[in-house]
Amino acid sequence: MIDPAQSHPDRPTATASPHAGAPSPVSRRRALQRGVRDGFGAPALLLFASYLGFGSLVHSSDLSLFAGLFSTISTFALPGQIVVIELYATGATLTVIAIAVALTNVRLLPMTLSMVPHLGRVARWKLYAIAHLIAVTGWVQALGMFGRLPVAERLPYFTGFAGLLIVATLIGTTIGFLLADAVPTAVSLALVFVNPLYFALVLSRNLTVRTHAWAMALGALLGPWLHLASPDWGLLATGLVAGTAGFLIGQNRRQPRND
Repeated sequence: MIDPAQSHPDRPTATASPHAGAPSPVSRRRALQRGVRDGFGAPALLLFASYLGFGSLVHSSDLSLFAGLFSTISTFALPGQIVVIELYATGATLTVIAIAVALTNVRLLPMTLSMVPHLGRVARWKLYAIAHLIAVTGWVQALGMFGRLPVAERLPYFTGFAGLLIVATLIGTTIGFLLADAVPTAVSLALVFVNPLYFALVLSRNLTVRTHAWAMALGALLGPWLHLASPDWGLLATGLVAGTAGFLIGQNRRQPRND
């Protein structure tokens, strides 16, 4: 018989002490440092490159550097930030911009809901603060690492990792803005697309999971066609159709046969 506590190691048992596994200051600091260390390299570099393009886009839209930095630190989601710039350039109202950004970033809600339970018992204000740092890069890294970390060290680890990424994006926004006149516009704006390519490479390591493999394959096949059918809704439709189909196919393959 399988022990439920073993099948769900993150869930505290009924007899566990509320303070069991509480990290010492040393372990918290080490987890934080490990998160910062893991953020160096590809994650920070690629986000930095992407935000070079965003900084250039801010400059070409006649917005101030302060506006670009405020957008980065308050939104911390490149697609939503690009939506703000594009709608601002068309003269859209603040209400329209807010609704568009909310719809663009709604994908972060399921990420947050799937990640927060892995953090264990954490003060609510800390959860609200950490939710602001959850984006695709940090989410993928966190779920890949949390299984190797004690529950009490997961929040410090993610704080260190995501905190470094925010610093990288702020630096990238600043340099991209200041060097906008020195770099060809086509080159600087092309850097924005480094980010989604990186996401695709990171997510590809989960292709061994049948559900993920089906979802990504169907998304790659349906995406171009649905975008041509509806440029405004094609991406959203692709995610809903491919994700749902991948989940259902994966669940169906897991069902035991009653032979």
